[in-house]
Amino acid sequence: MEVADLYDVVIIGGGPAGLTAGQYAARGKLKTVILDKSATAGALAFSSRIENYPGLTHPVQGKELLDVMRKQAVDFGAEYVETQVIGANLSDEIKEAISMDRAYSGKTMIIATGSMGRKPSIKGEAEFLGRGVSYCAICDAAFYRGLRVCVIGNSEEAVKEAGVLTRFAETVYLISPTPKLHVEDHPVLKEPNIKVLLGHTVTSIVGAELVEKIKMHDAEGNETELEIAGVFVYLHGNKPIIDFLFGSVETKDDGCIPVGCMMETSIPGVFAAGDVTCTEIRQVVVAASQGCIAALAAEKYLYKRKKYRMDWAK
Repeated sequence: MEVADLYDVVIIGGGPAGLTAGQYAARGKLKTVILDKSATAGALAFSSRIENYPGLTHPVQGKELLDVMRKQAVDFGAEYVETQVIGANLSDEIKEAISMDRAYSGKTMIIATGSMGRKPSIKGEAEFLGRGVSYCAICDAAFYRGLRVCVIGNSEEAVKEAGVLTRFAETVYLISPTPKLHVEDHPVLKEPNIKVLLGHTVTSIVGAELVEKIKMHDAEGNETELEIAGVFVYLHGNKPIIDFLFGSVETKDDGCIPVGCMMETSIPGVFAAGDVTCTEIRQVVVAASQGCIAALAAEKYLYKRKKYRMDWAK
């Protein structure tokens, strides 16, 4: 595995908290990288109308606001990488965020992965996890070479992951519980081995040792079965996304990361911001403010300052 150059700040998550942290860290001349699973996967990206964010003169789509935030962070010097973090090493002085192809090493880390995670909700989903059920196409696609698989979800993230699978699987079924996909003109949808099933709800995943088939209902309530070897689930809920941490940082029973007043976690040099902390008021402006605080706290930690440096322009 390739090890990256050492960063001052490694930020995991590209929502309002992560991007704001990236702006403040990069503007403070800290070597900063933002690792984002997908530019269109977060809660804000799914919002069709934002009008109460300070400074807006007219309503905008959440994705549009994120695009502006991302450009600001990059313009200040932050590196933005679209990659899925699958593990983290927080036990040493230098922290690591681990993706499929490299490790991003940092003197500090800010966790801003949001809270669109979910408990297994489909019958058989938890039972067959690792035996045909997966949440990461990039991680597991090669195991399904020449086989039939399905992706459950309607987001752009689900479409992109289906695209990864088309390079390996014989047939990829993209199963959307809604009558429309979140994005309908993506080039992936033109791949010859992808089949889209709209308005279908998967009710159970069935097999013996491994996944063998799924059962689903269509919009009229008719039940059908589909023989399948792999099921990739991209449905969203409201649980903190912390699976990649594997218990390396303290969390509450509900998965929330507890933080202090400066967004510090149980591990020195590791901070958390945004919905992953289960802040009581879940608004974009709150997530952004926490991202700002986390970046200021990371800068203070790095330089062992007694006070926080508030304005780097002076």
